[in-house]
Amino acid sequence: MFYVEQSVQMKQIILLFLITTLIASCQKSTQLLYPGSDIQDQTLIENNQENDNPRLRYKRISSPIKDKTEIFRELYTEINKLSDKRYAELHPLIIEQNIPNIQRAIAQEKLTYEELTLFYLKRIYKYELDPDLTLNTIISLNSDALKQARKFDKEKDTNHPIYGMPILLKDNINTAGMNTTAGAAVLQENDTDDAYIVKQLKANGAIILGKLNLSEWAYYFCDGCPLGYSAIGGQTLNPYGRGIYESGGSSAGSGTATAANYAVATVGTETSGSILSPSSLNSIVGLKPTIGFLSRNGIIPISSTLDTPGPMTKSVIDNAILLDAMRGPIDPDDPKTYDMKLNEDWYNLTTSDISNYKLGAIERLTEDSIYLQTINTLEESGALTSINDPESIELTGFLHLLNIDMNYDLPEYIQKHVQNPSIKIRTIEDIVDYNSQDSSIRMPYDQGRLDAILSDTTSPDSLIIIKTQLKTAGRSYLDQILDDHDVILSINNYHAGYAAVAEYPALTIPMGYESNGQPINLTLIAKSKQETLLYDLGYAIERILSARQIPEDYQD
Repeated sequence: MFYVEQSVQMKQIILLFLITTLIASCQKSTQLLYPGSDIQDQTLIENNQENDNPRLRYKRISSPIKDKTEIFRELYTEINKLSDKRYAELHPLIIEQNIPNIQRAIAQEKLTYEELTLFYLKRIYKYELDPDLTLNTIISLNSDALKQARKFDKEKDTNHPIYGMPILLKDNINTAGMNTTAGAAVLQENDTDDAYIVKQLKANGAIILGKLNLSEWAYYFCDGCPLGYSAIGGQTLNPYGRGIYESGGSSAGSGTATAANYAVATVGTETSGSILSPSSLNSIVGLKPTIGFLSRNGIIPISSTLDTPGPMTKSVIDNAILLDAMRGPIDPDDPKTYDMKLNEDWYNLTTSDISNYKLGAIERLTEDSIYLQTINTLEESGALTSINDPESIELTGFLHLLNIDMNYDLPEYIQKHVQNPSIKIRTIEDIVDYNSQDSSIRMPYDQGRLDAILSDTTSPDSLIIIKTQLKTAGRSYLDQILDDHDVILSINNYHAGYAAVAEYPALTIPMGYESNGQPINLTLIAKSKQETLLYDLGYAIERILSARQIPEDYQD
């Protein structure tokens, strides 16, 4: 009897030891996935304190509020089911491939939607949990993404090319089941329904993979602070040079995640340059559509006058597919939306012939050798180009427009969309007061733009005049070239302000890399509702230049 009892007790002790070891192992695997982050953060901060660019002089890297390991804990076990061997087999079928190629591989049963989703998640875990490579670009992940992918594998209802494609969203876009924070501490628990464009994406079969870091409040928060910083997400870093080059803003996470192949594509938002800037600095394709092409309903605003969401992708064809998947009928909750009445194959991009296009270059930009060489290359390919020196026109009152719009539009968003009763803010003043209660955590770079909103005394009548004058000024400047040309050729977000107030669309495409390795883009600006023109020409230029290169440290 003693022997039996001893044996049972021994088995129980061994079992308890195994269970304890397993639990400890699991805890260790989640707690220590991101080792040495504090050391790495401090090193990056110290190394950048003498940087010539004050926006690269960081105060924080990791989020002071959100534990990164918490974001990744739930899916950790499932991600590890994708073996390294299978990951390597999938790599050439997915990395840098466009949507039509990925859909073709799935149709040929070379991979599945589940494997596609697992592949991107594995990349996110691989790089974002490595302190030497993390880009701080992920704010949250969709715990149902793999379940949705398995469902799509069974149904195979490919009514749209976006079907089954994992997409990441900027975290100012309402998404049911994931908080929408704008990177701000006060909205950490902001539960919402889907934004209009998210409903369209889901209706067309897209898989929302997660939410992305951004410049807090879409960079209308602090003055002169680092691009891509938020209290919730920390400091977004550029995959072409972490801490060396800016990530661009405010759609920083959308730019860096696309560049590093964390998803098929991402969605950003722009008021003035917030898609064009991070797309350019991360060597990807970004479109700022004509205001009203896409609904802004359910997106945390700066300005109902100028805001728009837009696609950010690795190729022009993917950009067109993603834009098409987000558009829909006129949204009664966004009075600026209109119906382009486009055919299903409106973005049928097939040719690299640019001989029928008139391209207007800008004289002062020809001082940039890459820009000048690009113009020469396009001329050699048959384009009709001319060098123009448009008369400078001031955009007087631009900040007043943003101040007054945000002072009205943000409280309206809060009243309409914020559902969590624990979130007590209702006005800009409430947000300023909330942040001031713990400034080192909630506003390490101060909140200069919010303070400016509160001190702006522009009257409603004056605002109407400012809006009219700005739109006229923007169009007057750009039309000096566009009246005689199909598009303007610009660099990065250099003319984003003019395109913003004119409400003109702009498409930016990888153009090359500067001598230090920093990406540089060619940006095409056209008149209102000329997205089809931009895509046709952009597709041709993309094929001629073939400039994009995957970041060296994110190729595996």
